[in-house]
Amino acid sequence: MVKVLEKASCDVAYNTNQTCCGQPAFNAGFVDDARDVAQKFIRDFDTVDYIVGPSASCVGFVRNYYPKLFENTTSHNPARNLGKRIYEFTEFLTDVLKIENYGAVLNAKATYHDSCAALRECKIKEGPRKLLSHVKGLELVEMADNETCCGFGGTFSVKFEPISIGMADQKIQNALATGAEYIISTDMSCLMQLDGYIKSKNYNLKTMHMADVLASGWE
Repeated sequence: MVKVLEKASCDVAYNTNQTCCGQPAFNAGFVDDARDVAQKFIRDFDTVDYIVGPSASCVGFVRNYYPKLFENTTSHNPARNLGKRIYEFTEFLTDVLKIENYGAVLNAKATYHDSCAALRECKIKEGPRKLLSHVKGLELVEMADNETCCGFGGTFSVKFEPISIGMADQKIQNALATGAEYIISTDMSCLMQLDGYIKSKNYNLKTMHMADVLASGWE
């Protein structure tokens, strides 16, 4: 991700003191703990122009839930301000930098998975596809039910493992039916879920994050 951003002439800094955004704790019902982590997140990224994340789930949580976490507190305005400065990686490329072609080359056939967080939390749909359309040598084929959840859902995959596995199977079968070599997404959580299932079945399919796709084929 840094490699692609720097190619687009961005001055990229990485804060090594950063931690989680607080979403896992929040989703598990530990709101006070989530607020403590979120407070640190606000401090860690207080002075930068933009925050760019490789997972839409984190971005969507910060943007949509931080103002609610800090409602009626002195941190409410900083939380709202942060939400205006944080972007999912592909969203930043297409909506802020307004660059769609990064000179990537990937000679392969691939299908794209819309993560729930990207699609529903961040309203990201066409941007990633536009970026992929400019990748030289890449043939993008849409799978059936591409907006259906992969079954990860954080703690959902632990609490409801059989359902989660069934959803992963459905997603992978749809991907395999396209004849794709790669399944691409913007969310590391989805890719982790799908990669685990693929390896458990020894399927001839690989997962790939959008940042890796856009950084392919050039030094």
